[in-house]
Amino acid sequence: MERLKIKELPVCERPYEKMSEVGAESLSNAELLAIIIKTGTKSYTAVELAQMVLKLSQDGRLSSLNNVSIEQFMKVKGIGRVKAIQIKAVLEFSKRVATSNGIVRHVVNSPGDVSNLMMEEMRYLKKEMFKAILLDTKNKVLKTESISIGSLNASIVHPREVFSEAVKCGCNSIIFIHNHPSGDPTPSKEDLQTTDRLINAGNILGIKVLDHIILGDGRYVSLKEQGFI
Repeated sequence: MERLKIKELPVCERPYEKMSEVGAESLSNAELLAIIIKTGTKSYTAVELAQMVLKLSQDGRLSSLNNVSIEQFMKVKGIGRVKAIQIKAVLEFSKRVATSNGIVRHVVNSPGDVSNLMMEEMRYLKKEMFKAILLDTKNKVLKTESISIGSLNASIVHPREVFSEAVKCGCNSIIFIHNHPSGDPTPSKEDLQTTDRLINAGNILGIKVLDHIILGDGRYVSLKEQGFI
């Protein structure tokens, strides 16, 4: 049977017209996403592309799509880089709308949570960047602070710079994170030495260092899981 194009469907079944006539609430998830995708391909309508994108959620929850990378969206045939970026932008915007002040209070309970939060932002950086994730007593993220940008091989991190904002925010604990541009997250001798120095500084200030996570290309190493913290 020949597939009908969206413009050949009854008006009530076209996402744009349907939203205009009866409101956004009446549209399915796939129809809403199809409006973002805008156009289909020779083989698939925009709605069908949207349905394939939604299947990328491993547990069936829409929120899980936030963990899907641009590159993973592009693996859906018919989703190019522009469409993938549009989808990613809408997902991020929806998270911010869900809060009253536009700040998403992520809860961090595991190294995997940190990886999900920071991997896409940091995995393709050409230089090492060292960041601190400041947490409250319930492990909610108060702020993510950029501390230093180093060379391809090293970052220079000073405790006074690391903990300055942490003290101002009154955070309860802190997680350090930096990337290895090589793509290999194996900790270096300098990474371990820096971590020890920051743990000692945190103990003096009463701010617990929960972990130091090193990001590679789609992989990470938790120094806590490795027994270094």
